[in-house]
Amino acid sequence: MKIAGILFDKDGTLFDFRATWDVWAVDLIADLSAGDAGLADRIAEAIAFDLVNRQFLPHSPVIAGTNREAAECVASALPMHRVEDLEIVLIESAANAPLAPAVPLPALLDGLAQRGLALGVMTNDSEQAARAHLSHARIDGKLDFIAGFDSGFGAKPAPEPLLAFASQTGLSPETVIMVGDSTHDLLAGRRAGMHTLGVLTGIAPAEELSLLADAVLPDIGHIPAWLDALTV
Repeated sequence: MKIAGILFDKDGTLFDFRATWDVWAVDLIADLSAGDAGLADRIAEAIAFDLVNRQFLPHSPVIAGTNREAAECVASALPMHRVEDLEIVLIESAANAPLAPAVPLPALLDGLAQRGLALGVMTNDSEQAARAHLSHARIDGKLDFIAGFDSGFGAKPAPEPLLAFASQTGLSPETVIMVGDSTHDLLAGRRAGMHTLGVLTGIAPAEELSLLADAVLPDIGHIPAWLDALTV
């Protein structure tokens, strides 16, 4: 198996989902509800967030959805607000989310680049938020490709944004690995004709990811060893 590039999802893959986005959601709901407990409950229900345990439920559409889809969910609980306005609120809020890298990211990406691999990130978050997060983590300059759902290539699980990475790096899709924590990521990889790796730093369990993944790893820090095993 020849591997020439790796395309990462962002949330739940580069960054631990619960440690980042559960915390963000608690603050977001508090801000939008402004002390109205009933409104907080409605917002939480709309995005499938458990306020008691302070975590997203596994079926939440926010987990793998686009920022626009998340805004539409929130708008269903805030009919006095326009979806477009809420989308801006979410983008700005997400850009300041409390990031929790799944592993030490600069060292990992440097090691992968030293293997001659092209590296990219494709997220269903906005490109603006993605670039802010990647810059904060000091890895934006280590990537050959960064795209969000609004970058003009589409959103996962469609294959087009993944194929854009292959095209822009001059790689054949079959030499690229799509790495993600959700079935959206892995289905997009399959549709693009790429290899797929699942990681368990999101919410989806291994048995769900294994249906679409060549392998399921605890986190992206195990990728180098997995690559080494391919050559044995």
